[in-house]
Amino acid sequence: MAGILLVTHNGLGESFVDCVKHVLGEVPPNLKVLSVWAGDDRQRKLVEGEALIKQLDTGSGVLILADVYGATPSNIGRQLCHAERVIGVAGLNLPMLLRVICSPDRTMPELARIAIEGGQECIVQMEG
Repeated sequence: MAGILLVTHNGLGESFVDCVKHVLGEVPPNLKVLSVWAGDDRQRKLVEGEALIKQLDTGSGVLILADVYGATPSNIGRQLCHAERVIGVAGLNLPMLLRVICSPDRTMPELARIAIEGGQECIVQMEG
């Protein structure tokens, strides 16, 4: 089972984890959060992220899901992707996260594809 690391602004990642717990009834052990706050030292966040990746990678790799492409959290996430078996996807939303969590036995490239497709397919215009 691949690890999942959310790299997000402020407490957004923890909010996603709360939503996962609400929907699934529990927080999967392979899900961790790296929160990036405005005053955080980027180098320190990279060190924290590397430590989280080591915790999460049990041999299947780690999928990094970042919130906004080009912002500080995704830039940190992108730098963390240098490690072997680490893939990153930006544009985190709840459907993306739930689909990845519900696909525990997929390869890293498959998880990245599931994340992207799940995020895109669940963006729809609602009609009354």
